[in-house]
Amino acid sequence: MLPLEAVLNGSLNMIGYGLATLGPGLGVAWIFSSVINGTARQPEARGAMLSTAWIGFAVVEALAIIGIALAFVIQ
Repeated sequence: MLPLEAVLNGSLNMIGYGLATLGPGLGVAWIFSSVINGTARQPEARGAMLSTAWIGFAVVEALAIIGIALAFVIQ
């Protein structure tokens, strides 16, 4: 049986990570909504905007992956 502190700390880590997923989720939504708006305004620039969006998406998701790794490491 685990002591109460260990169970409580593990639970708080997962709650913290759950709250931290809001940032990357909003970031991805804003990135692609900006691409959709930009494409609607200037369709010929779609390729340039989309390639930049994929780079931004990768950076935002990398931060989310680092966050879940830290949530499991700092138990």
